[in-house]
Amino acid sequence: MIGFLRLGIFLLIGLSVLYVLISVFARSLERERLEKRWDAGQGEGERTAYVEAGMARYQKSLRRRLLWGVYIVPLVVIGVLIYVLNFS
Repeated sequence: MIGFLRLGIFLLIGLSVLYVLISVFARSLERERLEKRWDAGQGEGERTAYVEAGMARYQKSLRRRLLWGVYIVPLVVIGVLIYVLNFS
């Protein structure tokens, strides 16, 4: 039982590090996309205001919420595997 708890703790720590890295990477890609769009002449107003408004929209977007799959998918797969292997 202690081994299982230790595995769970290390798994959550690893998933948290992965979530932070993917989140930072996704934010930088979104910021770069917005800056390139403004540089191409498709953006309106001042550059920093345009980028910040776009980042505010990104904070509420589905793409950002899908990053929670980093936690959900592995935990569900492990749970299903444990159930199938032990109770079937």
